[in-house]
Amino acid sequence: MEAELPSPPLSGIRSPQSDIERLYRIAALATGRGDARAAERAVLAEVMAAFPADSGSLSLLNPHTGYLEISTHQGLPPDTGDFALKLGQGVTGWVTLHGKPLLIADVGQDPRYIPVRAKVRCEMAAPLVAQGQPVGVINLDSDRANAFAEADLARLNRFAEEAGRTLHRLWQLERLQSESVQLETLVNLGHSLVARLEESDLMATLARSGRSLFDARLCTLHACDPSQHVFELQAWSAEETFSEGALRREPFSAAESMLAAALRTGRVCEFQSLDAGGGHGAIDLPADPSLCSALAAPVLVDGAPSGVLAVFTASPHRFSDAQKRLLAALASFAAVSLHNARLYARVFQTEDTLRKNQTLTTLGLLAAEIAHEIRNPLTVIKLLHGPLGTDFPEGDPRRRDLQVITEKIEQLEAIVARVLSFARAPAALHSRWALGDILGDTLHLLRAKLAQAGVQLRYSAPEHPLLVEAHKGQLQQVFLNLALNSLQAMPLGGQLAITCTAADGRAQIDFTDTGTGIAPELQEKIFEPFLSGHASGSGLGLAIARRIMQDHHGELTLVATGPQGTTMRVALPLLAG
Repeated sequence: MEAELPSPPLSGIRSPQSDIERLYRIAALATGRGDARAAERAVLAEVMAAFPADSGSLSLLNPHTGYLEISTHQGLPPDTGDFALKLGQGVTGWVTLHGKPLLIADVGQDPRYIPVRAKVRCEMAAPLVAQGQPVGVINLDSDRANAFAEADLARLNRFAEEAGRTLHRLWQLERLQSESVQLETLVNLGHSLVARLEESDLMATLARSGRSLFDARLCTLHACDPSQHVFELQAWSAEETFSEGALRREPFSAAESMLAAALRTGRVCEFQSLDAGGGHGAIDLPADPSLCSALAAPVLVDGAPSGVLAVFTASPHRFSDAQKRLLAALASFAAVSLHNARLYARVFQTEDTLRKNQTLTTLGLLAAEIAHEIRNPLTVIKLLHGPLGTDFPEGDPRRRDLQVITEKIEQLEAIVARVLSFARAPAALHSRWALGDILGDTLHLLRAKLAQAGVQLRYSAPEHPLLVEAHKGQLQQVFLNLALNSLQAMPLGGQLAITCTAADGRAQIDFTDTGTGIAPELQEKIFEPFLSGHASGSGLGLAIARRIMQDHHGELTLVATGPQGTTMRVALPLLAG
């Protein structure tokens, strides 16, 4: 509410020079601090001082409600600020609707006049125009009939024209400043969301950001199951006075949902008046009568419906195109962030599977090592004990003992053979693969992990298909192990370069990082089991990777290492054609 100021004298300064000076001061407001509210008060003060007026007001058209509302006034009762008119209603409503100035010499003789102050006898008003459209009105009152003449109305119209241009520039500046803040918030939000790995934490952050960006009373994020046509509230953020009980927590059908319209249309949907039918019968509309308008945007993850992001205001609001684009951008952020979070989950699941596979492979390797060590002395025992059976008579029980020993030696030999066979991947599981495809699938799994570690990937697929006979899962295990080792060597970020070339019937895949390198005392032992340069490492990865490469008739070697980084090379025989 504006404080009531003393009424100006009944005689204003009307010289052309004075009017030019006032017009200049009004125009100069556009170069000030960009405070439109202060400029509105200054404009009215200049106009009031130029005419013999007892009261005056500057009213603006509310784009959200369509009503003409007093923005600032002088000489009117203190509670006048709550006064609002429909377009065409009253003198100021008529001027705004038609975009023409109007002089009422005696308000008692004009039915359009709506009394605001009892002593008013004469009134004139001129429209404020921005980009060819009336957006408000300047209104002056006098306690004397016929206090204003047509010349005064023409002067007031000139003041209103200049005021319209000035205020429009300030409103544009405020809008640009607001959008700049929103853009900065979106950028900061994007950086923040990159570090969010848990879906629940991510969605809560999005809901808080949505409410903050729109200064809304409530922001909700509903997830949907397209196959079941079911919606469920996943996250929300609201003002302190909002009651949690107003939200529906149980899953509900999309057919009963107001917000589902955003998914059905695939675009941002606006609900200007929730009380006027937009929300009736909608099961997802919060049971809070203070909510007046809503804006909802679809969240599409990989092009598939995943949810709806919505903001609710506590006053009637007509959302601008810029606000719709802003919510759509936030929903896109939500989609990308959810996609990344799910990729992270897949990477972590892959890492867990890799660790389990490493454990199983290690058990196989240990069993193979033990079986290999047992087989040699077992062969010697078998060769030496055979002739001993002829030294005993036919009925001697020791002869039977030797037969039992022979059977058990053969049984042990069979067990050793089975263990050695099990420790190797059956050739039947190998098939024809393009190395570029295997590398591409592996790097897709690593994409989120690389972003999290701040590591840039440089990889170009082979120009021509490089075909190998291989077990895809085992080769992926080797590639993942080498890449993850490179990430561990670059805790502060860096660059991982992967090159794939062919020469002399063999493919060479080099993994080159910019990490800290391998300690000199470990370089000769990196392929030994249980040797690790990291406290959390098992020391099995490279040992398993080398064994896998041997089973593929290939090689895994350390090409170079030092303070500038490390290069590991995988070599595989190529298939003809």
